[in-house]
Amino acid sequence: MAEYGEIVKDFKSKKLAPIYFLHGEESFFINNIVALFENELLDESQKSFNQYILYGKEIDIPQIITTARKFPMMGDQQLIVVKEAQDIKDWKKTQSIEALLHYLKTPVPSTILVFAYQHKPLDKRSKLAKALTKTSIMMESKKIYDNQIGPWIQSYLKSKLLTMNQKGVMMLSENIGNNLQRLSIEIDKLALNLSEGQQIDEQHIQNYVGINRDYNIFELQKALSYEDFSKAFKIIEYFTLNLTKNPFVLTIAQLFAYFNKLLIIHQSSTKENHHIASLIGVNPYFVGEYLNASKRYSLPTVLRNIILVQDTDLKFKGIKPFASPPNGKEAALLKELIFKLMH
Repeated sequence: MAEYGEIVKDFKSKKLAPIYFLHGEESFFINNIVALFENELLDESQKSFNQYILYGKEIDIPQIITTARKFPMMGDQQLIVVKEAQDIKDWKKTQSIEALLHYLKTPVPSTILVFAYQHKPLDKRSKLAKALTKTSIMMESKKIYDNQIGPWIQSYLKSKLLTMNQKGVMMLSENIGNNLQRLSIEIDKLALNLSEGQQIDEQHIQNYVGINRDYNIFELQKALSYEDFSKAFKIIEYFTLNLTKNPFVLTIAQLFAYFNKLLIIHQSSTKENHHIASLIGVNPYFVGEYLNASKRYSLPTVLRNIILVQDTDLKFKGIKPFASPPNGKEAALLKELIFKLMH
């Protein structure tokens, strides 16, 4: 199983394989490798003859194999990229899979075939996965852990010759989470609007990303930490008036994650800042707020609050009864939840 950095390094060194199978939940690494092949493998003069961009919904496996068996025109290589490969309609057809397995044994050396199988991993138990592991460069693109988000943001910013203050990093990580594709898009947006070497702060994020510096999930968690009911209620009011930017489901997920971090703190025998930061996946700079919250919310209260968040999620999905009118469901649920969490 190949790693992202290894594939990029080999590509730059012109160490290429005839088949690449990129799969998994995290689109960022898959899309980056696909872009690398698309943009840099062939000269512009070669692309119109020898580069094929196919889409899973529009193609089947026999058509891919037929294209792969062609020889390049007026060049040494041809590139075939199958985007959204998870949507190929005949993955479960025995005849098609057998044809692909046969091609894996004897691929055309002048063809570089790249599958971008996104949003989920290929079943590792399948005959195809086992064959791909032996005959191709196979990479599983996994979601990063929460405690890796901050360092990843800083690393990506560095590649853009930018820096960001700690509160800005926290705003992005708490509001976007570990969706690297979206994080990279938002950071690219910031890079387009700011100068090299400039430090990004909360105002820049508000202006160019659209996360309000005063009314966001990070500030809501801070209000919960200090039991500032007035501020928490104002933030929830803002959320319910801007549900497209602050989806209900995302708010619920982030509140669950917040109280889960407090649960981890309660269960830890050591309360040293760097140890806690590592456990809950936040910068040591912000650990004080979480430690403060763990003192305000006892272990029984934290457990109760986790259940309250779960119950609210079930009510929203209609699994538990809720008496609010349909058009005000999100607002009523969030206001009720915040009141219960803080009382």
